[in-house]
Amino acid sequence: MGSSLLVSKFRSGLVLLAVACVAMTMSACAGKTRPKLAYEERPVEALYNTGYERLQQRRWTDAVDYFQEVERQHPYSDWARRSILMQIYAYYQNNNYAEAIAAADRFIQLFPGNPSAAYAFYMKAVCNFEQITDVGRDQGYANAALAGLRDVARRYPGTPYAQDAAVKIDMVNDQLAGKEMNIGRYYQRANQPLAALNRYKAVIANPDFQRTSHTPEALYRLVEVNLQLGLKEEATRNGAVLGYNYPGSPWYAEAYALLTENGHTPDKAPEGKREGWLHRLIPG
Repeated sequence: MGSSLLVSKFRSGLVLLAVACVAMTMSACAGKTRPKLAYEERPVEALYNTGYERLQQRRWTDAVDYFQEVERQHPYSDWARRSILMQIYAYYQNNNYAEAIAAADRFIQLFPGNPSAAYAFYMKAVCNFEQITDVGRDQGYANAALAGLRDVARRYPGTPYAQDAAVKIDMVNDQLAGKEMNIGRYYQRANQPLAALNRYKAVIANPDFQRTSHTPEALYRLVEVNLQLGLKEEATRNGAVLGYNYPGSPWYAEAYALLTENGHTPDKAPEGKREGWLHRLIPG
């Protein structure tokens, strides 16, 4: 993942929540692959328990084989339902995110009203979240994760899933705001100030981005670009908003110095205008 999303790949306790209802939880480690199982009719308990043993051994691919065999041989049993949840977990632990999402979709389609559907929805979002790349690349996974996390928060308010989704939503918004900033800096370096201005404004105007770590820099960049365009009043206003909301930020110190060099002081911006911009920047 990129520097804007300060999170390494991890295994959240919530990932284990539904699995803990049907088996013990265990630590993450990639397993080795092996040929698919030859068909052999066996009691459902034996198949399921063997799959569970493979999970304990962290042999994720082997575990999936046995849980799939439970589905094939006993498709309408409660064991089959549990086996799909186990497949989601095993695929995720083995970094097979597409397969984990497919298994989650299958569970949701077959058991939409089951309480464990919350886990399936959550895992879909987490699988996309884990694949978010740095801000210099396409943010398709970030957008998919954001949509999935919002869906979890909407469907299951007040649950641990929704609480964790809220944290991850903030992280994804920071990532997407970072993407806008990255593009804005590119345009600014390419001497395309209007294109850069629009990107920086997008960070300030989007309510989801306003509380991200990129807001102070976005305001500073607006000061820079507006001065370049000769829009001195706008530059001064942006500097005032920056100082009002982030007085200790190094970006405000730079903005203050830049405006002072150009004969302006952000503290002298009209109070009414500064307050109006503040309300639009950070709603009450």
